[in-house]
Amino acid sequence: MSCTSASPPETDVMDRLYFEDFPPGETAEYGDYAVTAEEIMTFARAFDPQPFHLDEVAARETMAGGLIASGWHSAAIMMRINCDEVFLRSSAQGSPGLDSIDWLKPVKPGDRLSVRRTTIGARPSRSRPEIGLIEMRFELLNQDREVVLRQQGSVLFRRRPDGEAAR
Repeated sequence: MSCTSASPPETDVMDRLYFEDFPPGETAEYGDYAVTAEEIMTFARAFDPQPFHLDEVAARETMAGGLIASGWHSAAIMMRINCDEVFLRSSAQGSPGLDSIDWLKPVKPGDRLSVRRTTIGARPSRSRPEIGLIEMRFELLNQDREVVLRQQGSVLFRRRPDGEAAR
């Protein structure tokens, strides 16, 4: 996967995802992101300059046994996949925060990552009826379908305007 665009794709209003499009219990899988050693080291130089993220030789002498991505880099990759596949074509209004984030396995050069999204719960906002709060679990999977990162939290979405058909 190559990430070259920072602007949202053109989305027909009928294809836009709203609060109502994420029913509790729904699970979806998407994305295909190839991780490179160069990308791991570039992120580490800027944000997490620990030896096991920066230097392949030094990383062999650590518990990791080789170069691994920063956990924050893994989280950023998951966010990118979610933006490309869901958020940039939705009515998402941001998030009030995360309940948890767990780094379960290291991400290594050559890994191919995808996301599994599960809707845990959904409720309309009491104070802003045009908005709904959706509790979601996101799991970042490697090519062996192992969960390498798990995050749970809520996302705010606009509710579907009256008269607009569901997707």
